[in-house]
Amino acid sequence: MRTPTPTQALTDAGVSIWLDDLSRDRIRSGALQRLIAERNVVGITTNPTIFATAMRSGDAYRDELGRLARANASATQAVFALTTSDVRDACDIFRPVYDATGHVDGRVSIEVSPGVAHDAAGSVDEAKALASAIDRPNAFIKIPATRASLGAITDCIAEGISINVTLIFSLERFREVVDAYFTGLERALAAGRDLSAIHSVASFFVSRVDVEIDKRLDAVGTERAASLKGQAGIANARLAYQAFEEAQLTERARTLSANGANTQRPLWASTGVKDPHTRDTLYVESLIAPNVVNTMPEKTLEATFEHGSIRPNTIAGTSQAARAHLDALAEVGVSYDEAMETLEAEGVEKFDASWDELVESVTVALQAATTR
Repeated sequence: MRTPTPTQALTDAGVSIWLDDLSRDRIRSGALQRLIAERNVVGITTNPTIFATAMRSGDAYRDELGRLARANASATQAVFALTTSDVRDACDIFRPVYDATGHVDGRVSIEVSPGVAHDAAGSVDEAKALASAIDRPNAFIKIPATRASLGAITDCIAEGISINVTLIFSLERFREVVDAYFTGLERALAAGRDLSAIHSVASFFVSRVDVEIDKRLDAVGTERAASLKGQAGIANARLAYQAFEEAQLTERARTLSANGANTQRPLWASTGVKDPHTRDTLYVESLIAPNVVNTMPEKTLEATFEHGSIRPNTIAGTSQAARAHLDALAEVGVSYDEAMETLEAEGVEKFDASWDELVESVTVALQAATTR
Protein backbone atom coordinates (compact mmCIF):
# COMPACT_ATOMS: atom_id res chain seq x y z
CA MET A 1 0.00 0.00 0.00
CA ARG A 2 1.14 3.55 -0.73
CA THR A 3 1.98 5.68 2.28
CA PRO A 4 -0.56 8.52 2.45
CA THR A 5 0.70 12.02 1.89
CA PRO A 6 0.81 14.24 4.98
CA THR A 7 -2.26 16.15 3.79
CA GLN A 8 -4.13 12.86 3.33
CA ALA A 9 -2.99 11.76 6.79
CA LEU A 10 -4.25 15.05 8.20
CA THR A 11 -7.59 14.49 6.51
CA ASP A 12 -7.73 10.94 7.86
CA ALA A 13 -7.14 12.35 11.36
CA GLY A 14 -10.35 14.37 11.08
CA VAL A 15 -8.96 17.78 10.04
CA SER A 16 -10.58 19.58 7.12
CA ILE A 17 -7.96 21.46 5.10
CA TRP A 18 -9.09 24.84 3.79
CA LEU A 19 -6.97 27.24 1.79
CA ASP A 20 -6.69 30.83 2.99
CA ASP A 21 -6.53 32.41 -0.47
CA LEU A 22 -8.78 33.00 -3.46
CA SER A 23 -8.26 34.75 -6.78
CA ARG A 24 -9.86 34.74 -10.19
CA ASP A 25 -6.58 33.52 -11.71
CA ARG A 26 -6.60 30.57 -9.31
CA ILE A 27 -10.16 29.77 -10.31
CA ARG A 28 -9.70 30.10 -14.07
CA SER A 29 -6.29 28.43 -14.34
CA GLY A 30 -7.45 25.21 -12.72
CA ALA A 31 -5.03 25.72 -9.82
CA LEU A 32 -7.84 25.57 -7.27
CA GLN A 33 -9.16 22.33 -8.73
CA ARG A 34 -5.64 20.86 -8.58
CA LEU A 35 -5.35 21.70 -4.88
CA ILE A 36 -8.62 19.88 -4.28
CA ALA A 37 -7.36 16.84 -6.18
CA GLU A 38 -3.73 16.82 -5.02
CA ARG A 39 -3.59 18.55 -1.62
CA ASN A 40 -6.87 17.42 -0.01
CA VAL A 41 -8.22 20.97 0.09
CA VAL A 42 -11.95 20.92 0.91
CA GLY A 43 -12.73 24.59 1.47
CA ILE A 44 -11.43 28.12 1.08
CA THR A 45 -11.53 31.39 2.99
CA THR A 46 -11.13 34.94 1.77
CA ASN A 47 -10.62 38.40 3.21
CA PRO A 48 -10.23 41.92 1.81
CA THR A 49 -6.42 41.71 1.68
CA ILE A 50 -6.60 38.53 -0.39
CA PHE A 51 -9.01 40.15 -2.83
CA ALA A 52 -6.92 43.34 -3.04
CA THR A 53 -3.80 41.34 -3.85
CA ALA A 54 -5.67 39.33 -6.47
CA MET A 55 -7.02 42.43 -8.17
CA ARG A 56 -3.57 43.98 -8.46
CA SER A 57 -2.16 40.85 -10.08
CA GLY A 58 -2.66 40.24 -13.80
CA ASP A 59 -5.65 41.11 -15.97
CA ALA A 60 -8.25 38.64 -14.72
CA TYR A 61 -10.58 41.40 -13.54
CA ARG A 62 -9.99 43.79 -16.43
CA ASP A 63 -13.08 43.04 -18.51
CA GLU A 64 -15.49 43.10 -15.59
CA LEU A 65 -13.94 46.28 -14.23
CA GLY A 66 -14.48 47.85 -17.65
CA ARG A 67 -18.15 46.91 -17.61
CA LEU A 68 -18.54 48.24 -14.07
CA ALA A 69 -16.79 51.49 -15.00
CA ARG A 70 -19.07 51.99 -17.98
CA ALA A 71 -22.06 51.42 -15.69
CA ASN A 72 -20.71 54.15 -13.35
CA ALA A 73 -20.44 51.71 -10.44
CA SER A 74 -18.93 53.07 -7.25
CA ALA A 75 -15.89 51.37 -5.78
CA THR A 76 -17.95 49.67 -3.06
CA GLN A 77 -20.49 48.48 -5.62
CA ALA A 78 -17.65 47.12 -7.74
CA VAL A 79 -16.08 45.36 -4.73
CA PHE A 80 -19.41 43.68 -4.00
CA ALA A 81 -19.85 42.58 -7.61
CA LEU A 82 -16.30 41.31 -8.10
CA THR A 83 -15.96 39.46 -4.81
CA THR A 84 -19.36 37.80 -4.90
CA SER A 85 -18.64 36.69 -8.48
CA ASP A 86 -15.39 35.01 -7.40
CA VAL A 87 -17.03 33.36 -4.41
CA ARG A 88 -19.92 32.12 -6.56
CA ASP A 89 -17.48 30.53 -9.03
CA ALA A 90 -15.44 28.98 -6.22
CA CYS A 91 -18.63 27.58 -4.68
CA ASP A 92 -19.35 25.86 -7.98
CA ILE A 93 -15.87 24.32 -8.04
CA PHE A 94 -16.31 23.07 -4.47
CA ARG A 95 -19.87 21.83 -5.03
CA PRO A 96 -18.80 18.16 -5.53
CA VAL A 97 -16.93 18.32 -2.21
CA TYR A 98 -19.95 19.90 -0.55
CA ASP A 99 -22.18 17.09 -1.80
CA ALA A 100 -19.68 14.32 -1.00
CA THR A 101 -19.17 15.49 2.60
CA GLY A 102 -22.84 15.80 3.44
CA HIS A 103 -22.64 19.61 3.19
CA VAL A 104 -20.00 19.84 5.92
CA ASP A 105 -17.11 20.95 3.71
CA GLY A 106 -16.84 22.38 0.20
CA ARG A 107 -17.31 25.78 1.80
CA VAL A 108 -16.27 29.23 0.54
CA SER A 109 -16.25 32.17 2.97
CA ILE A 110 -16.76 35.86 2.26
CA GLU A 111 -16.60 38.62 4.86
CA VAL A 112 -19.03 41.41 5.68
CA SER A 113 -17.47 44.88 5.42
CA PRO A 114 -15.76 46.36 8.50
CA GLY A 115 -18.28 49.18 8.65
CA VAL A 116 -20.73 46.78 10.28
CA ALA A 117 -18.27 45.10 12.70
CA HIS A 118 -19.95 46.91 15.61
CA ASP A 119 -23.40 47.16 14.03
CA ALA A 120 -25.54 44.09 14.60
CA ALA A 121 -28.42 45.14 12.36
CA GLY A 122 -26.03 46.23 9.62
CA SER A 123 -24.19 42.91 9.81
CA VAL A 124 -27.42 40.98 9.37
CA ASP A 125 -28.50 43.10 6.41
CA GLU A 126 -25.13 42.73 4.71
CA ALA A 127 -24.98 39.00 5.40
CA LYS A 128 -28.39 38.61 3.75
CA ALA A 129 -27.27 40.68 0.76
CA LEU A 130 -24.10 38.63 0.30
CA ALA A 131 -25.92 35.32 0.66
CA SER A 132 -28.57 36.42 -1.84
CA ALA A 133 -26.04 37.68 -4.39
CA ILE A 134 -23.91 34.53 -4.22
CA ASP A 135 -26.95 32.25 -4.14
CA ARG A 136 -25.02 29.07 -3.41
CA PRO A 137 -25.76 26.71 -0.50
CA ASN A 138 -22.06 26.19 0.26
CA ALA A 139 -21.24 29.85 0.90
CA PHE A 140 -20.26 30.96 4.39
CA ILE A 141 -20.68 34.57 5.46
CA LYS A 142 -17.88 35.72 7.76
CA ILE A 143 -18.80 37.94 10.72
CA PRO A 144 -16.15 39.07 13.22
CA ALA A 145 -16.70 38.00 16.81
CA THR A 146 -16.79 41.45 18.37
CA ARG A 147 -19.05 41.73 21.38
CA ALA A 148 -21.43 43.92 19.37
CA SER A 149 -21.65 41.30 16.61
CA LEU A 150 -22.64 38.36 18.81
CA GLY A 151 -26.31 39.29 18.41
CA ALA A 152 -25.85 39.51 14.64
CA ILE A 153 -24.39 36.00 14.61
CA THR A 154 -27.42 34.71 16.49
CA ASP A 155 -29.80 36.61 14.20
CA CYS A 156 -28.15 35.26 11.04
CA ILE A 157 -28.21 31.68 12.29
CA ALA A 158 -31.88 32.14 13.26
CA GLU A 159 -32.53 33.33 9.68
CA GLY A 160 -30.91 30.17 8.32
CA ILE A 161 -27.68 31.82 7.09
CA SER A 162 -24.54 29.71 7.55
CA ILE A 163 -21.83 31.72 9.30
CA ASN A 164 -18.06 31.62 9.65
CA VAL A 165 -17.47 33.48 12.91
CA THR A 166 -14.03 35.06 12.63
CA LEU A 167 -11.50 37.00 14.71
CA ILE A 168 -11.84 34.89 17.86
CA PHE A 169 -8.86 35.13 20.21
CA SER A 170 -10.01 34.54 23.79
CA LEU A 171 -11.57 31.50 25.42
CA GLU A 172 -14.33 33.69 26.85
CA ARG A 173 -15.25 34.99 23.41
CA PHE A 174 -15.12 31.46 21.99
CA ARG A 175 -17.68 30.32 24.57
CA GLU A 176 -19.85 33.35 23.78
CA VAL A 177 -19.75 32.43 20.09
CA VAL A 178 -20.85 28.89 20.90
CA ASP A 179 -23.71 30.31 22.94
CA ALA A 180 -24.66 32.67 20.10
CA TYR A 181 -24.78 29.71 17.71
CA PHE A 182 -26.92 27.62 20.05
CA THR A 183 -29.30 30.54 20.65
CA GLY A 184 -29.64 31.12 16.91
CA LEU A 185 -30.40 27.45 16.35
CA GLU A 186 -32.99 27.46 19.11
CA ARG A 187 -34.72 30.42 17.49
CA ALA A 188 -34.51 28.75 14.08
CA LEU A 189 -36.07 25.60 15.53
CA ALA A 190 -38.89 27.60 17.12
CA ALA A 191 -39.53 29.21 13.73
CA GLY A 192 -39.79 25.81 12.06
CA ARG A 193 -36.54 26.01 10.09
CA ASP A 194 -34.60 22.94 8.97
CA LEU A 195 -31.61 22.94 11.34
CA SER A 196 -29.71 20.48 9.16
CA ALA A 197 -29.31 23.20 6.51
CA ILE A 198 -27.55 25.60 8.90
CA HIS A 199 -23.78 25.28 9.39
CA SER A 200 -21.10 27.28 11.19
CA VAL A 201 -17.43 27.34 12.07
CA ALA A 202 -15.76 29.34 14.83
CA SER A 203 -12.44 30.74 13.59
CA PHE A 204 -9.96 30.78 16.45
CA PHE A 205 -6.68 32.59 15.71
CA VAL A 206 -3.37 31.00 16.65
CA SER A 207 -0.09 32.58 15.52
CA ARG A 208 -1.20 36.13 16.25
CA VAL A 209 -1.57 35.09 19.89
CA ASP A 210 2.08 34.05 20.02
CA VAL A 211 3.18 37.33 18.46
CA GLU A 212 1.33 39.39 21.08
CA ILE A 213 2.19 37.23 24.09
CA ASP A 214 5.85 36.89 23.09
CA LYS A 215 6.12 40.68 22.79
CA ARG A 216 4.85 40.96 26.37
CA LEU A 217 7.20 38.23 27.56
CA ASP A 218 10.13 40.08 25.99
CA ALA A 219 9.07 43.18 27.91
CA VAL A 220 9.18 41.21 31.17
CA GLY A 221 12.75 40.27 30.28
CA THR A 222 13.37 37.43 32.74
CA GLU A 223 14.77 34.01 31.97
CA ARG A 224 11.51 32.44 33.13
CA ALA A 225 9.50 34.69 30.79
CA ALA A 226 11.78 33.79 27.88
CA SER A 227 11.17 30.09 28.51
CA LEU A 228 7.44 30.60 27.94
CA LYS A 229 7.72 32.10 24.46
CA GLY A 230 6.18 30.51 21.39
CA GLN A 231 3.68 28.34 23.26
CA ALA A 232 0.65 30.47 24.09
CA GLY A 233 -1.08 30.19 20.69
CA ILE A 234 -1.17 26.40 20.79
CA ALA A 235 -2.10 26.27 24.49
CA ASN A 236 -4.94 28.72 23.90
CA ALA A 237 -6.27 26.76 20.92
CA ARG A 238 -6.08 23.46 22.76
CA LEU A 239 -8.18 24.92 25.57
CA ALA A 240 -10.64 26.21 22.98
CA TYR A 241 -10.97 22.66 21.69
CA GLN A 242 -11.63 21.49 25.25
CA ALA A 243 -14.38 24.13 25.50
CA PHE A 244 -15.77 22.88 22.19
CA GLU A 245 -15.90 19.30 23.45
CA GLU A 246 -17.53 20.37 26.71
CA ALA A 247 -20.18 22.33 24.83
CA GLN A 248 -21.17 19.24 22.85
CA LEU A 249 -21.98 17.40 26.08
CA THR A 250 -24.54 19.94 27.29
CA GLU A 251 -28.27 19.36 27.27
CA ARG A 252 -28.66 22.25 24.80
CA ALA A 253 -26.33 20.60 22.31
CA ARG A 254 -27.98 17.20 22.67
CA THR A 255 -31.45 18.68 22.17
CA LEU A 256 -30.39 20.63 19.10
CA SER A 257 -28.56 17.64 17.65
CA ALA A 258 -31.66 15.49 18.12
CA ASN A 259 -33.50 18.07 16.00
CA GLY A 260 -30.97 17.88 13.18
CA ALA A 261 -28.49 20.61 14.16
CA ASN A 262 -24.91 20.52 12.96
CA THR A 263 -21.86 20.93 15.15
CA GLN A 264 -20.15 24.33 14.99
CA ARG A 265 -16.58 23.21 14.31
CA PRO A 266 -13.50 25.06 15.58
CA LEU A 267 -11.45 26.48 12.72
CA TRP A 268 -7.78 27.18 13.30
CA ALA A 269 -6.96 30.49 11.61
CA SER A 270 -3.65 32.36 11.39
CA THR A 271 -1.74 29.08 11.10
CA GLY A 272 1.22 30.38 9.13
CA VAL A 273 4.21 30.85 11.45
CA LYS A 274 5.41 34.41 12.03
CA ASP A 275 8.79 33.55 13.59
CA PRO A 276 11.30 32.37 10.94
CA HIS A 277 12.99 30.20 13.56
CA THR A 278 9.78 28.24 14.19
CA ARG A 279 8.99 25.02 12.33
CA ASP A 280 6.77 26.03 9.42
CA THR A 281 4.19 23.32 10.12
CA LEU A 282 4.00 23.85 13.89
CA TYR A 283 0.41 25.11 14.02
CA VAL A 284 -0.76 22.27 11.79
CA GLU A 285 0.99 19.42 13.58
CA SER A 286 0.13 20.63 17.09
CA LEU A 287 -3.62 21.10 16.56
CA ILE A 288 -4.81 17.82 15.08
CA ALA A 289 -8.15 16.51 16.34
CA PRO A 290 -11.46 15.27 14.93
CA ASN A 291 -14.03 17.81 13.76
CA VAL A 292 -11.73 20.78 13.22
CA VAL A 293 -10.79 22.90 10.22
CA ASN A 294 -7.32 24.26 9.56
CA THR A 295 -7.30 27.14 7.07
CA MET A 296 -3.79 27.57 5.73
CA PRO A 297 -1.88 30.01 3.55
CA GLU A 298 -0.61 28.17 0.47
CA LYS A 299 2.97 28.28 1.80
CA THR A 300 1.88 26.41 4.94
CA LEU A 301 -0.20 23.98 2.88
CA GLU A 302 2.78 23.13 0.68
CA ALA A 303 5.07 22.76 3.69
CA THR A 304 2.58 20.38 5.26
CA PHE A 305 2.34 18.34 2.06
CA GLU A 306 6.12 18.17 1.69
CA HIS A 307 7.29 17.41 5.22
CA GLY A 308 4.41 17.52 7.69
CA SER A 309 4.70 15.08 10.57
CA ILE A 310 1.11 14.02 11.15
CA ARG A 311 0.02 12.07 14.22
CA PRO A 312 -3.57 11.31 15.18
CA ASN A 313 -5.03 13.75 17.74
CA THR A 314 -2.23 15.89 19.11
CA ILE A 315 -4.75 17.77 21.27
CA ALA A 316 -6.01 14.86 23.38
CA GLY A 317 -4.68 14.91 26.92
CA THR A 318 -3.08 18.37 26.62
CA SER A 319 -5.58 20.57 28.42
CA GLN A 320 -3.91 20.39 31.84
CA ALA A 321 -0.53 21.45 30.43
CA ALA A 322 -2.21 24.14 28.34
CA ARG A 323 -3.93 25.60 31.39
CA ALA A 324 -0.67 25.44 33.32
CA HIS A 325 1.01 27.46 30.58
CA LEU A 326 -1.59 30.24 30.73
CA ASP A 327 -1.25 30.24 34.52
CA ALA A 328 2.53 30.59 34.13
CA LEU A 329 2.02 33.65 31.94
CA ALA A 330 0.06 35.29 34.73
CA GLU A 331 2.77 34.37 37.23
CA VAL A 332 5.42 36.30 35.27
CA GLY A 333 3.11 39.30 34.89
CA VAL A 334 1.54 38.82 31.45
CA SER A 335 -2.19 39.51 31.45
CA TYR A 336 -4.04 37.08 29.21
CA ASP A 337 -7.20 39.21 29.21
CA GLU A 338 -5.35 42.37 28.21
CA ALA A 339 -3.50 40.56 25.44
CA MET A 340 -6.73 39.13 24.02
CA GLU A 341 -8.46 42.53 24.15
CA THR A 342 -5.52 44.05 22.28
CA LEU A 343 -5.62 41.31 19.64
CA GLU A 344 -9.34 41.78 19.03
CA ALA A 345 -9.00 45.55 18.72
CA GLU A 346 -6.02 45.19 16.38
CA GLY A 347 -7.87 42.54 14.41
CA VAL A 348 -10.72 44.94 13.71
CA GLU A 349 -8.22 47.70 12.84
CA LYS A 350 -6.43 45.40 10.38
CA PHE A 351 -9.80 44.47 8.91
CA ASP A 352 -10.53 48.18 8.40
CA ALA A 353 -7.13 48.76 6.80
CA SER A 354 -7.53 45.73 4.52
CA TRP A 355 -10.93 46.92 3.40
CA ASP A 356 -9.60 50.40 2.67
CA GLU A 357 -6.79 48.82 0.64
CA LEU A 358 -9.30 46.80 -1.35
CA VAL A 359 -11.54 49.80 -2.05
CA GLU A 360 -8.51 51.86 -3.07
CA SER A 361 -7.31 49.10 -5.43
CA VAL A 362 -10.72 48.93 -7.07
CA THR A 363 -11.00 52.73 -7.25
CA VAL A 364 -7.69 52.92 -9.13
CA ALA A 365 -8.72 50.06 -11.40
CA LEU A 366 -12.06 51.70 -12.21
CA GLN A 367 -10.35 54.96 -13.03
CA ALA A 368 -7.90 53.16 -15.30
CA ALA A 369 -10.77 51.36 -17.01
CA THR A 370 -12.52 54.63 -17.85
CA THR A 371 -9.43 55.89 -19.70
CA ARG A 372 -9.02 52.82 -21.88
